[in-house]
Amino acid sequence: MASADELRDNIPSFDNKGGDAPVDISNWSGLANELSLIQSGKEWAAIAIVAVAVVGGAELLLRWFGVPAYIMPTPTQIVAALVKDFPLIAPHIGYTLIETVAGFALGCALAFLLGIAVALSRRIDYYCSPYIIMFQALPKVALAPLILIWFGLGLSSKIVNSALVAFFPLMVNTIAGLRSADEDRVNLMRSLAASKSQIFWMLQLPNALPFIFAGLEVAMIFALIGAIVGEFIGASHGLGMLIQSMTFNNDMAGQFSILFLLSLIGLSLNFIVAFARRRILFWDPSSKSALSANTRAKGDPA
Repeated sequence: MASADELRDNIPSFDNKGGDAPVDISNWSGLANELSLIQSGKEWAAIAIVAVAVVGGAELLLRWFGVPAYIMPTPTQIVAALVKDFPLIAPHIGYTLIETVAGFALGCALAFLLGIAVALSRRIDYYCSPYIIMFQALPKVALAPLILIWFGLGLSSKIVNSALVAFFPLMVNTIAGLRSADEDRVNLMRSLAASKSQIFWMLQLPNALPFIFAGLEVAMIFALIGAIVGEFIGASHGLGMLIQSMTFNNDMAGQFSILFLLSLIGLSLNFIVAFARRRILFWDPSSKSALSANTRAKGDPA
């Protein structure tokens, strides 16, 4: 593959002062695609360099100062523990994912519906907002034991706990997004005899979608946290239960290996929501640039 400088030198010039010959643009798409691939490769290379520097630096510092493994294991010890314990860990990943996704879906559905009701009805906003704020102020970790008593040790209590934590970010963003619609546009639609449902579907909801997807990205991570907290309190399966078990056995490397695995799961879930945002909100400026860069990197015509 040619270097970026060579590709830029091959781009035709727009300077046509010396004659009327047309500029050849037949190869611009291929040049743009190669430039995008080079830029994407540089970004991934930078991420890899930073990761290697951080991990390598941690390995060297921990070995240099002789930190015991029961206090802080080295990255190589964490990877070794992950490889050794993965047959034990693998069955529990599915339980945590089910709790997270189900809690995310339940919490976001309720948050979306309540957010619409509060944003569009002054009466519901007036009577319900104080109770919503009071409930939001409650520490969710303190509610986890009560949820465990009410719903038992199975998946139900973890799903409810996950939904409870994921509920508020989306509800707040839904309310803010629906209320951010331009008042002049709302008045224009009213002057054209548009109904409330038409104003909602054609103006307020599309305007709120960037806010809603921002809330979904936060809610997905919170749902994972809620599921793990529920497993801490009491569970027979799940990654949170494994962390508790390894804590009792003083297996620090095993704990960090699961924490590393949870960070990868959270990153993957966030990527899925971000990917859906770029595909659905193709008209949004923040999503349009990322989508066009991703499309060119795949070799599609610009």
